Amino acid sequence: MAGLAGRQEGLAVSRYRVFITPDAWQEMRSLPGHVRQRVKKAINALARDPQPTAAQRLRSPDLNCDLWRLRLDRWRIVYIVVEKEKVVDIIAVRKRPPYRYEDLQDLLKKLK
Repeated sequence: MAGLAGRQEGLAVSRYRVFITPDAWQEMRSLPGHVRQRVKKAINALARDPQPTAAQRLRSPDLNCDLWRLRLDRWRIVYIVVEKEKVVDIIAVRKRPPYRYEDLQDLLKKLK
């Protein structure tokens, strides 16, 4: 075990702080138990890698932030990555369909 100290020094793991908005927290609490556990696991993984291969950037001319969505079967985790501060803000956890991202502007206004 003496050799572990040398290996640990070489690790450069970039961790992000993850925040969940009150609205997203309420949405998570209302999920079925098995889905809620998968969502929690996915959110925890965003602290290590906020742009996993399963995530997709959401594009809109009026959005001035790095907005992403992560798909878990029929569920979507919508979040913002602030690279400069190493922060991930979870703003929504919704079922798709029927969710079509029409309320993104309102969700972003609540963050300000």
